[in-house]
Order: sequence, then C-alpha cells, then structure tokens
Amino acid sequence: MNIELRTDKNIRNSDRLITYVRTELNQEFQRHSERITHFSVHLSDENAAKGGDDDIRCMIEARPAGLKPIVVNHHGHNIDTAIHGAIDRLKRSLEHVIEKKDNVRSTPLKLAEEDTGTDLEQ
Repeated sequence: MNIELRTDKNIRNSDRLITYVRTELNQEFQRHSERITHFSVHLSDENAAKGGDDDIRCMIEARPAGLKPIVVNHHGHNIDTAIHGAIDRLKRSLEHVIEKKDNVRSTPLKLAEEDTGTDLEQ
C-alpha cells in the first residue's frame, strides 16, 4: 500500500505525523492490504488562526484495485479526532463496496425455469 500525506499551510507535516497516519492506516486496513493500492490523506485547518470547534478536516481517498476510488471526509476538533473519524467512515464505505462486489460475483445466475407444463402441441 502506498500512503501519501498532504497538509495545508496551517498544519505542520512532520515525520511523527506521517508515521502516525501510516501506522493507523496499516493497522485498520491490514485485512484489505491486497485490495488497496493507494491512500491519499489530506489534512487541513479550515479556520486557521480563528479557532473554533471541528475545524480540522481529514479527507482520505482509497484506491481499491479494480474499483473506483473511495473518498471520505471528517471534521474534528483536533488532528487525531479528524483522522480517526475519517478512517471509521472509510472502513464502513470500503466494507460496503467490497461486500457489494463480492455478493454480485457470488450470486448464481438464475436459469430459465424448465417448462414442466403439459405440451400444448398434441
């Protein structure tokens, strides 16, 4: 899995933050490591110096192999809350998409019912 982290000018992109995000994503999506090829994480402080509740935004884009990208957002009062909220949303979305894809593949095709009625041509 390739993991990319970007921040806006108001959030300092440090080695510690990169390690934290990678660890959380690897831990939460270890089960799907074969299916997900890329994560793109964007952190931004929408109110910057103004402060306020829920002004940190985390957007995560996951690229599962063979599927369209899945994008989720979450706002939180700090970086940790925003990241974990986005990860939780992504887990639910990814589980739903994978389950839906797997169910489509595993659902057997219904064959046309055999004609068991009497033959009308006598």
